[in-house]
Amino acid sequence: MANLVVHVLDAAGLLSKHAHSASPFVEVHFDHQKQRTLTKHTHLHPYWNQELLFNISDPKAFPDKTIDVVVYSERKSGHCPDFLGRVRISGMSVPLSEQDADIQRYPLHKRGLFSNVKGDIGVRMYVIHDHESTKKDKGVKTFHSIGAKRPPPVGPRMDFARTGLSVMTVKHLPIQMQSPEFALVETSQPLPARLQSGYRGKDKIISTYDMVEQMHFLYVNVVKAQDLPAMDISGRLDPYVEVKIGNYKGVTKYLEKNQNPIWKQSFAFPKERLQANLLEVTVKDKDLVKDDFVGKVVFHIPEVPLRVPPDSPLAPQWYKLVDEEGIKAEGEVMLAVWMGTQADESFPDAWHSDAHSISHGNLANTRSKVYFSPKLYYLRAHVIEAQDLIPSDKSKPPPDAFVRIQFCNQGKVTRPSQMRVINPIWNEELMFVASDPFEDFIIITVEDRGTGEILGRVIIPSREVPQRIESTKLPDARWYNLHHPSIAQTEETEKKKEKFSSKIHVRLWIDSGYHVLDEPTHFSSDLQPSSKILRKNSIGVLDLGILSARNLLPMKYKEGRTTDAYCVAKYGNKWVRTRTLLDTLAPRWNEQYTWEVYDPCTVITIGVFDNAHTNGSKEDAKDQRIGKIRIRLSTLETDKIYTHSYPLLVLHPSGLKKHGELQLALRFTCTAWANMLTLYGKPLLPKMHYLQPIPVRHIELLRFQAMNIVAARLSRAEPPLPREAVEYILLDVDYHMFSLRRSKANFNRVMSLLSGATAIYQWFNDVCIWRNPNTTCLVHVLFLILVCYPELILPTIFLYLFVIGIWNYRFRPRYPPHLNARLSQAEHVHPDELDEEFDSFPTTKHMDTVRMRYDRLRSVAGKMQTVVGDLATQVERAQAILGWRDPRATALFIIYSLMWAVFMYVTPFQVAAILIGLYILRHPRFRRNFPSVPVNFFKRLPSKADMMLL
Repeated sequence: MANLVVHVLDAAGLLSKHAHSASPFVEVHFDHQKQRTLTKHTHLHPYWNQELLFNISDPKAFPDKTIDVVVYSERKSGHCPDFLGRVRISGMSVPLSEQDADIQRYPLHKRGLFSNVKGDIGVRMYVIHDHESTKKDKGVKTFHSIGAKRPPPVGPRMDFARTGLSVMTVKHLPIQMQSPEFALVETSQPLPARLQSGYRGKDKIISTYDMVEQMHFLYVNVVKAQDLPAMDISGRLDPYVEVKIGNYKGVTKYLEKNQNPIWKQSFAFPKERLQANLLEVTVKDKDLVKDDFVGKVVFHIPEVPLRVPPDSPLAPQWYKLVDEEGIKAEGEVMLAVWMGTQADESFPDAWHSDAHSISHGNLANTRSKVYFSPKLYYLRAHVIEAQDLIPSDKSKPPPDAFVRIQFCNQGKVTRPSQMRVINPIWNEELMFVASDPFEDFIIITVEDRGTGEILGRVIIPSREVPQRIESTKLPDARWYNLHHPSIAQTEETEKKKEKFSSKIHVRLWIDSGYHVLDEPTHFSSDLQPSSKILRKNSIGVLDLGILSARNLLPMKYKEGRTTDAYCVAKYGNKWVRTRTLLDTLAPRWNEQYTWEVYDPCTVITIGVFDNAHTNGSKEDAKDQRIGKIRIRLSTLETDKIYTHSYPLLVLHPSGLKKHGELQLALRFTCTAWANMLTLYGKPLLPKMHYLQPIPVRHIELLRFQAMNIVAARLSRAEPPLPREAVEYILLDVDYHMFSLRRSKANFNRVMSLLSGATAIYQWFNDVCIWRNPNTTCLVHVLFLILVCYPELILPTIFLYLFVIGIWNYRFRPRYPPHLNARLSQAEHVHPDELDEEFDSFPTTKHMDTVRMRYDRLRSVAGKMQTVVGDLATQVERAQAILGWRDPRATALFIIYSLMWAVFMYVTPFQVAAILIGLYILRHPRFRRNFPSVPVNFFKRLPSKADMMLL
């Protein structure tokens, strides 16, 4: 005979129903058998580590059976336990041996539509046979299961032996508690800001680099040399400098035929990796076979001076060259050698020792830089009408004309005119995105839709277009001469053009009162208008310390390397890029950046990438994405340092993967409290978005055009910020495409909101049925007081909200928001759902797969259709009360309303309110277990469902 072993390990993140703690236990149901674990009192993360044994009566039917694992919370004697969640597992997924069984974590599911459930449970299940179960009986403790009916637990359950209940075994295994893989982890780095006493006092901003760990570097600034000797017979010298410490070596560029070269190159060697006490700066001559030695300068590292900003830069000095034996040689070199930190001005442009394999051409792609997005504007073109549009073949009918406008790789067309005439009228407005400086041209072309003939064209410089600030008067429309592109440039035709020309009536202007969106609206980091005049003062400062990363995914494993990682952060119009750390899965950047904050309800985005533009890379190689995170500033407390390790979560067709962890330090410092608090009562976007809103159908297209302009401008910087990095930061790919996973997540979000209303209704119902007499009596007293003194109703409500807010302050979030895999329904998503989510549009899948997904979508939509239909039925019943659809029901209602009108007229309001309230709160002894009269009356009303075709 076979047995089923259910090993209940632990649970995490349970949600209590009546307090901030619970006393959970687990009850397992299988094949009409019911058993439970011990109760862990006052614990939302219980650890049971118990095995439950069940009999399998029919092993052949076991795959068709289900195992129900239900989590309850014990309450006081006489009360039913609270439901905390359940998991239903198919017998088909249970391993048939203990060796194949692993601990699986299952998210807890709801019992009903409005249940409020949270957390997961760790369970290990497998099947054993009789000879295996006899071995398991040795050296184990006993635990007693419950019979068919669960008695209310009273105190510690020590009297099971006297109840005659069946006995089962409990085996105590070693504890295997592990932190969730996708959770946010708080870290405690020894940051200078934390080591400073009273850093949250008067001096809010201590130093430039107080949010990262200090890293000391040995800096060598090679400026130039003079009077170098000629080394070749021809008197030629191609000098370069080699800087060497132990096994680390860096070289400058070599300069051809120059005995007084100028390099101006800096080198940085991390102090913690220095392998020698001597620094050798050697001048050499580049040669085809072997480079010639010219001279060198030797420094003792312990004697190198220490420089800490804001000290002025160290002045370079001339040093005489010596030969290999230390004897004075010909020539001298200008150098500066000092010990500094990453706050040094030379740090961003220095050649770092970990980049020794990078060529000088690719070295710029590994340096840290700061970029700024171009200033963007909306360009509007109001196409009104045209005159004298004559086709080349005058025998043909009037053209079916439309207008095409091209500007900065953006092209848009108007609708064809309603009538085919030579003086068409469009009266249509087109919008484009323009960037400062205005160097592009606006090309307006009138075409015939029927023949494709160009009827005329005009080219207008964008710098001549007037600007409009806010809702001031629009500029006047202008008439422009249309020139035919096929006209020969001769004197005779020029005279003809002066006498006759087609014209177009257009109003052009640049709107600088809008904010041009270049990122998702709900993740926007900048809400300022384009015009500098309309911008508001900053309210604070955001400090970001990009500390390190660990356990990164090896992106170059096929090349025999790991990852060349760098970070990109974007907030407002400022972009920052850290230096690239080569061939490591645990890079340590320790770089700090600062932004001015103009609105707290904004988001900063940080992405991690693998640099593909290193030695041996193709020119068209693209940097690979590792992951990104977003942090909303409004969720941060002011003047507090947040140091956390953020998981880099990426959803793949094979499931949710963690590509590593990024460690950040954040601090939001407010410098204008009054201005910040007043912002919460002002609109998010500039007022032009509300006075003259942009049509919704244009917003996404304009945002895509703005992103293209920003990506094109930043990719032309030096060093360039790759286009793929800009797109990854700014775009949400396929955000508007259907996803069953996102649909489930959004549905659960709605249900969690409705569960609050359900909880209030449940509490009121408990008060009405006198479940807790003390609470019900207090509600009666409060109700009578409010009825007698109605002027206390609003103060009581607001006071209650104040008390709730103060009470919840203890349970406020202590960490910034992060990607929640469970909220996103990404932890245990079905592979086919992911395959559908990552499918292209239109689909390229096989017809059978498309048919299966279509049927699944029909099933889901059918359930939604039923819910919507039920809701419509209830609303239609409410409309039918006075609609005489049911004449008897309407007659009863209006007579009843008349009686109530008379009753309320002759009865004081307070007396009526007391009578109604006491009737609603009456004792269960005076209640019946049937629906009330109003509910029965409402359910009998007709709806339009009777008129629907089924």
